[in-house]
Amino acid sequence: MKDKLIASFMAFENKGSVQTDTEFHKIRATAMQQFEKIGFPTKEIEDWKYTSLKKLWNNDYSLFPQLPKHEIQLSEVDTYFLKGIDSYKIVFVDGVYSPFLSETTHDGMEICLLSAAINKLKYKIIMEHFFNKAASKSDGLTVLNTAFTSEGAFIHIPKNTVLQKPIQIIYFTTECEKDVLLQPRNLIIVDENSQVQIVERHQSLSNKNVLNNTVTEIFANKRAHIDYYKIQNDTKNASLIDSTFIEQKDQSVVSVNTFSFGGDITRNTLSFYQKGEHVSSILNGITMLDGTQHVDNQTNVFHQQPNCESHELYKGIYDEQSTGVFNGKVFVEQIAQKTDAFQQNDNILLTDKASINAKPQLEIFADDVACSHGCTIGQLDENALFYMRQRGIPEKEAKALLLYAFTNEVVDKIRIPVLKTLITKIISHKLGVELGIDL
Repeated sequence: MKDKLIASFMAFENKGSVQTDTEFHKIRATAMQQFEKIGFPTKEIEDWKYTSLKKLWNNDYSLFPQLPKHEIQLSEVDTYFLKGIDSYKIVFVDGVYSPFLSETTHDGMEICLLSAAINKLKYKIIMEHFFNKAASKSDGLTVLNTAFTSEGAFIHIPKNTVLQKPIQIIYFTTECEKDVLLQPRNLIIVDENSQVQIVERHQSLSNKNVLNNTVTEIFANKRAHIDYYKIQNDTKNASLIDSTFIEQKDQSVVSVNTFSFGGDITRNTLSFYQKGEHVSSILNGITMLDGTQHVDNQTNVFHQQPNCESHELYKGIYDEQSTGVFNGKVFVEQIAQKTDAFQQNDNILLTDKASINAKPQLEIFADDVACSHGCTIGQLDENALFYMRQRGIPEKEAKALLLYAFTNEVVDKIRIPVLKTLITKIISHKLGVELGIDL
């Protein structure tokens, strides 16, 4: 697979996606050189110790996005959009932008395609942010995405702008003739005193194997507020490698909420870089798996300036033979005095064959900090279950209520009401009951 990708790089450039005499081309060529050297991550790398991608590379992926055979109608995919709310939409079908399903704007802000921004609108600002130092030093899959970048979402919110409606970024995969490898790239820049809410989703409509290797770079300038949600509820033949890099300036607040319910193999790498003082970084997540599903959550928070805070809460429920990984790292540099960092990972195993590999970590080089981390792994509380059954609640519903209560601390942090309702419905479906909870 590595040889195929290297051989295909020149053919990809010859397709004319990006001019070969630009700085952007140089970045992509450098990234391909890095990929040739690094290759795919293996279990010999500590951060990949519990996640093997070997079976994914046995598939004969089509590497180039193809035009869909037929234009998808809204009625076919309406269920995957947020209901009852006005929003901007950036929608891709088989890696190709769908203007029919999208609602973008250039009116005082840029909510559009990365390719359009590169070629026409914001070339200079993209070159200042694209493939920043964090992404360039990451693993082989991130540099591979950079090398093959041709399309994705570009969002630039100018100073003193509060977006009144959220942005949805949705990637659909249709009935392809072959297995497909897609590599979307998102670049999000939010300037001073601005606020935005973003919801991202990948959804396969195909019975073929689908692999999305996605990279997102987010830049929050002074006093910017970003509320980001990732919905991962794909089919059992779809896998996702998702790498997100966030750079924050003074007094900015960025919250990333990851909901992992579906898919075959899912790998989330979330890296925060605090470049200013009085920064707040918030990481929340819910993982609910069954069958042989596998989700690997890797979180990194780099406290690089004083008087900052980070709050991290991940909940996991694992059924049947599913496996989970949580590897959370908090780095506090010597200059980062007065840091307040909290990290917690709680897990419930519903069967003897389900498993979770958890490793919360703190690396602290400052001496005036308040940092804590914790991890719990257990089963349902039998006493609580017995108490509920004694009061006439059937066993299945009693278990569902206890599991929902376990996740509710994260669900309650969702700030978009219709999204909160959607996540509750997905949890209800995963639990096999109708919770009937009034939100």
